[in-house]
Amino acid sequence: MVHDGPPHPSFFGYGYAKRMVDVLNKAYNEEYGCLFTSVLPCNIFGPHDNFNPLQSQVIPGLISKAYEAKKNGTAFEIWGTGAAQRQFIYSLDLAKLFIWAVRSYQEIEPIIFASDLEDEVSIKDVAMMILEAFEFKGEVKFLTDKGD
Repeated sequence: MVHDGPPHPSFFGYGYAKRMVDVLNKAYNEEYGCLFTSVLPCNIFGPHDNFNPLQSQVIPGLISKAYEAKKNGTAFEIWGTGAAQRQFIYSLDLAKLFIWAVRSYQEIEPIIFASDLEDEVSIKDVAMMILEAFEFKGEVKFLTDKGD
C-alpha cells in the first residue's frame, strides 16, 4: 500500500502535501475525466547528484564524507547505527521508468518505483561499499547519538 499510516513526524508537512497530490489526481479524474497519477521513486542516486553534505541524499552524502575523510586523513562518520534499511534506484534507470509511465501507465493510483523489500540494503553496507571503492583504510565511526 502506498500510504500505510501517517508520514514520519520528521517530514509531516511534506509527506501530507505529497499525499494530497494523489487526492487532487483523483478529484480531477472524477470531475473532468483527466488521467493524472503520481510516481513515487525510492532513494535516487546517479550522475549530477548533489554532493553538498548539508543537502545531499544518502549515497552522494556518504560519497562526499568518504572523499573528505580520505583526503583529510580523518575518521569516516556514519549517523546512527548503520542498521537502517533503504532502497535505491539509479537515476538513469528511473528516467527510463518515467518514460514508460508517461507512455504506458494508465491508472490514477500512484505507482512506486522501488526494489523489492528483500533487496533493501543497510546504510552500513552502502557505506562500506563506498569506502571499499575509495580504498579507505581509516577509522569508521558510528554516531549512535544521531538517529538512523
